[in-house]
Amino acid sequence: MVEIVTYDPRYENDFKMLNYAWIRQLFKVEEFDKKLLEDPEGEIIAKGGEILIALMDGVAVGTCALIRKNDHVFELAKMAVSEAARGNKIGWKLGLGIVEKAKDFGASRLFLETNSELKPAINLYKKLGFRENCETESLYDRCNVKMEMDL
Repeated sequence: MVEIVTYDPRYENDFKMLNYAWIRQLFKVEEFDKKLLEDPEGEIIAKGGEILIALMDGVAVGTCALIRKNDHVFELAKMAVSEAARGNKIGWKLGLGIVEKAKDFGASRLFLETNSELKPAINLYKKLGFRENCETESLYDRCNVKMEMDL
């Protein structure tokens, strides 16, 4: 059974390790990754964002962050699911949770950045309601696809 919970400091290492694992598997860790992953409370939570953690049998197997850009625009970021837990609709559940959190925070727009090689992720984002065409400058070298949704 999968449970989605809000961030608690006890999940800091899980947030870090799950994200580092997928980034290192496919890309290189960039400076902005390190900034967010090494201080999620200061860089995400304290700035008006949120982090969701997916637990399976009490073990953290997925993460997703909601980063506040301004009062009405947020970014879905740092979505990661452990390889062992994939296929359990964890990304879907995290995505739905982040969209709901964005609405709760008064967002009118939600965007994300990804890479065209991540076809399953792009399909997930489209199912959640994102569309390609967001025009924002990326902080990441690996990102070549931008998506957004109006809330």
